[in-house]
Amino acid sequence: MKKILITGALGQIGSELTMKMREVYGNDHVIATDIRETESDVVQKGPFELLDVTDAESMFHLAKKHDVDTIIHLAALLSATAEAKPLLAWNLNMGGLVNALEVARELRCQFFTPSSIGAFGPTTPKDQTPQDTIQRPTTMYGVNKVSGELLCDYYYYKFGVDTRGLRFPGLISYVTPPGGGTTDYAVEIYYDAIKKGSYTSYIAQGTYMDMMYMPDALNAIIDLMEADPSKLKHRNSFNVTAMSIEPEDVAAAIREHIPSFKMDYAVDPVRQSIAESWPNSIDATAAKEEWGFKVEYDLAKMTIDMLAKLKQKKSLVG
Repeated sequence: MKKILITGALGQIGSELTMKMREVYGNDHVIATDIRETESDVVQKGPFELLDVTDAESMFHLAKKHDVDTIIHLAALLSATAEAKPLLAWNLNMGGLVNALEVARELRCQFFTPSSIGAFGPTTPKDQTPQDTIQRPTTMYGVNKVSGELLCDYYYYKFGVDTRGLRFPGLISYVTPPGGGTTDYAVEIYYDAIKKGSYTSYIAQGTYMDMMYMPDALNAIIDLMEADPSKLKHRNSFNVTAMSIEPEDVAAAIREHIPSFKMDYAVDPVRQSIAESWPNSIDATAAKEEWGFKVEYDLAKMTIDMLAKLKQKKSLVG
């Protein structure tokens, strides 16, 4: 049975992945870590440790203390936040990654860290972006992600670390509020549909980006980590996606259930410029062929679930 250490466990992915992995591998086999502590289930219902990922020594001793054999490294600043604080983003995103890789190398751990469609740039082919293509991002977040993909490849080829990763699109979830990503409009719009019946989008009409519902993203991580390593040609940068959508698509899907829903626009130049540098749609063929990637949720099915879960959440806290 795996013994898993998760960094950034209170973030958007970590808060749900931790609980999912505890269900799959056993509560005591998944050690959550973050730089802060909350009253959430992640902290209260399983092993939890405070950890600053820029502190290499503490990370090593914590991993050794719990005798882990797998590291899921999620601690990072997201795209819009990283662009506002580029030096902090470099120090946290890359410094933390190097530290985590070093621990994986020294303790012979399997290793996962997510990449992103942010690893692409304005010169990348926009439609059905290939698995292997030009990557010249123009954001600090994108530079971090490309550097991370290459660094993980290096640790695999140089040191034999079993590194694996996914290029995630925008991730949509009802559990954790948006946290500074360019694609967060696709989360905020559902919250505001329930709370206010309207939404003002900071991303312009007609701006297509890839998205995925969080349950599919969690399954993709676990499926990749369980995949036969001999079949993986692209270890650290698999394209994955569930849908390519623009704001009006989401609004139309919501109106199927809330006909009075209204949306207008107040475009944020920074996040819009980031969005325009990313693909309209990406090709996930390599992930399907090499380890059987699949998704359950399209836009319509996701919308039904998001609205139902958020209505329930509102009734519980309202």
